[in-house]
Amino acid sequence: MELQAIHDTLKAAGVVGLLGCDEPRPANKKEKDPGRAGMPFLLVDPAEIVPLLTACRDESRLQFDLLIDLTASDPAADGDDLWVLIQLLSLKYRHRLAIKAHLPKSALSIASATAVYRAANWHERECSEMFGITFEGHPDPRKILLPDDWAGFPLRKDYEFPTEYHGISCE
Repeated sequence: MELQAIHDTLKAAGVVGLLGCDEPRPANKKEKDPGRAGMPFLLVDPAEIVPLLTACRDESRLQFDLLIDLTASDPAADGDDLWVLIQLLSLKYRHRLAIKAHLPKSALSIASATAVYRAANWHERECSEMFGITFEGHPDPRKILLPDDWAGFPLRKDYEFPTEYHGISCE
């Protein structure tokens, strides 16, 4: 199923929080548009992420039964927001869906997807450690990669790598 058809199916099912969809496009030198590569994606309201994911899983024409990735991206050190990126897969229909939600850096909080997809558990924990996003309602928010006293979020563009940690040189 194509992205627009997935978008229309969700809209027809009454799903709120759909902000649009974006297809890759080639560069247009006349309009100075650099284009956009990558997967097509749905842009969604982060406040509506759980109902949207539930609809993606339960809608009979979609049946996205697997969450295959959940991560984040920091487009710019001086930017105002981070992106939460989710990829779903339907085994029955053999189609994929990429979802993006942007969160302001001043309020890095989004509802946990673990109630809908159990696979989100470890993805969210890693994302929390690396980007500083709080996943509200997460069943086990402990760190899995960094020590509990680690300062900062290493995958953010504004992160300053420490010169030492507990007397050990990091350079």
